[in-house]
Amino acid sequence: MISTILIFALAFLSLIILMVIHEFGHFIIAKKFGVKVEEFGIGYPPRVYGKKIGETIYSINLLPLGAFVKIYGEEGGVEDYRSFTSLKIWQRILIVIGGVAAFWLAAIVIFSIVFGMGAKLPVGDSDVSGLAAPEVKVIAVAANSPASESGLISGDTLLRIEGSAQEIVEINKVKDFQDFVKNHPGEQIKILAERNGEAVEAVLTPRVSPPAGQGAVGISLERMATLIQKTPWYLAPLRGAVYTWETTVNALKGLYIVFSDLLSGKGAPAGAEFAGPIGITVFLANAASFGVGFFLYFIGLIAVFIAIFNLFPIPALDGGKLVFLLIEKARGKPVSEKIEQGITVTFFMILVALSLFITIRFDIPRLINFFQAAL
Repeated sequence: MISTILIFALAFLSLIILMVIHEFGHFIIAKKFGVKVEEFGIGYPPRVYGKKIGETIYSINLLPLGAFVKIYGEEGGVEDYRSFTSLKIWQRILIVIGGVAAFWLAAIVIFSIVFGMGAKLPVGDSDVSGLAAPEVKVIAVAANSPASESGLISGDTLLRIEGSAQEIVEINKVKDFQDFVKNHPGEQIKILAERNGEAVEAVLTPRVSPPAGQGAVGISLERMATLIQKTPWYLAPLRGAVYTWETTVNALKGLYIVFSDLLSGKGAPAGAEFAGPIGITVFLANAASFGVGFFLYFIGLIAVFIAIFNLFPIPALDGGKLVFLLIEKARGKPVSEKIEQGITVTFFMILVALSLFITIRFDIPRLINFFQAAL
């Protein structure tokens, strides 16, 4: 249980670090243009600790939900040569984009490390040529299920499964396990798994009538293979940059398909899941079960997706700020400070409400299952 808490804390800390890097992108470009930065904070107020260095307060705050940078005059209403509003529009755009660019730079660094060490990634059951020793690994175990009672845990690699009639099946695909379990409901079966290089046996009986949302065994599996081969250190940064670009393009294509389906009335794609910060942390903590390579790979993916999300033209996000700046450029004058703040606050409250809904509806059950599985 202690190790589970530590893994979860590490996953959550990783997300906080990404947010700090994002805000540092805004911070460093604002400083470059001579804008006064009043505060750089980790977490959200109330403030726990703060130290003023130069003209900037560096603070640690009570709510560990991200980070922030307070740029002088960003909210408008300040006529000063060192304020945000005193800059030319292209300079303000660069400050806004700086945070998003920081996500992509972080992804490049992370993927470079991954290519430098190699990593096993999910491949699905489709036969892909050139797979190096694919494995079927446990990614989640439902609480109070046959799998949890048998001792199987997240991160185990399934090797083979045996029935009461000495029927033995080698597990090379997720379907191998699913088909065997489907054909042996209510029968005791034996599973041979590998955990940290050691053999582990689990004996269980698949349920005939499992609870809603769970299978007969109460286990989630993923087929993994070494898709990222170890790359020489001098080539890893290039591979990391190319992979970041490819991941961004694929993410944009995926989002286009999702929105096209929603607008055409097809609904959300099958298997699509909503997740907020807590849910993403749970996914990241589960990813840690597959090794450092996959853990870092997953963080890189998160960095790319958050970068794209931040560019959505929604007030309260960086993309929304860019929209106001482009409107100012087109009109020759800024949008009324009162109107901009009103719209931004409204959308911020909507995002908070949506985040709370996702947290309560989807993330809390994930969190409970995550810790229950560790008991």
